[in-house]
Amino acid sequence: MVQNPVEIRALARLFARYRTPSNARSILELGITIVPLAALWALAWAAYTLGYWWIALLLAVPAAGFLVRLFMIQHDCSHGAYFRNRSANDWIGRTIGVMTLTPYGFWRSTHSTHHANAGNLDHRGIGDIDTLTVREFYSLPRWRRTLYRLYRHPLVMFGLGPAYLFILQHRLPKGMMRGGWRPWLSTMGTNLAIAALAGTLIWLVGIGPFLLVHMPIVILAASVGVWLFYIQHQFEDTFWARDEAWSFHEAALHGSSHYDLPGVLRWFTANIGIHHVHHLSSKIPFYRLPNVLRDHPQLIAVHRITLLQSLKCVRKTLWDERTRQLISFGEARRAIATQAI
Repeated sequence: MVQNPVEIRALARLFARYRTPSNARSILELGITIVPLAALWALAWAAYTLGYWWIALLLAVPAAGFLVRLFMIQHDCSHGAYFRNRSANDWIGRTIGVMTLTPYGFWRSTHSTHHANAGNLDHRGIGDIDTLTVREFYSLPRWRRTLYRLYRHPLVMFGLGPAYLFILQHRLPKGMMRGGWRPWLSTMGTNLAIAALAGTLIWLVGIGPFLLVHMPIVILAASVGVWLFYIQHQFEDTFWARDEAWSFHEAALHGSSHYDLPGVLRWFTANIGIHHVHHLSSKIPFYRLPNVLRDHPQLIAVHRITLLQSLKCVRKTLWDERTRQLISFGEARRAIATQAI
């Protein structure tokens, strides 16, 4: 396993040859994502109007998969990794943001902050999942500890939270409301475009069918998206450090997982599970990430998490600065009781 920060930086430099996107491949990947999504939406609407509402619900599952994949293309655009031309990345990203309910410019800014500070305990709070240390958690008053427990509960983290994030929170530039006109332009422009698109579809099919077809797709896709982001950084042996011990490359490789999903799920999630490589070199297009693992097999086992193993990550909620591990509430309570922390 690559451990030395110097070795990690040298490895990251080797990734430069994977960074040039193929415009033709990018257009193809966009087409085979957005066309099936539109077709599935139309089929779900037709099934609903014919009285087969259960078929519409079943179709929401693959449709949500294509919506997740579309978000991953938007994600690549935000890194300037999808097309060779910056304007093409930005305008495709903005257009996709209307469909994913994500203001592109605002999200690109917060996501860039996440990449720049991932794993840094002194720079948390923007673009990532709130994570407290054990000491921080037990220094809080009881009511705030309860709120953190609720925030970390699976029903909130992967159910209510994603729906709130994409449907409501993204409608305002939360966290950057005093950041000038750019965050507002991004969010308000996206909101207007969403209103226009939704209004057109409601005019065509009616508000009831629109909500009953579209909302299950959005809510399911949002939950999957948050789950992926969670597993990419919230695992037992992830990396967190204070400013003086933090380094970008070490945090990129060891603070991000290799979420080794089955082939069909890798396709729908656009290889985002190869997240340690992505954080080391964010300008690699998603369709070239598997090439990195093929040419550098030593990276396959680095923080590899299977689908079954990922289920255990849900319990990991607090960072233990003593053992340098993410631990559960129960483990933290036992450590406090024995004064091990």
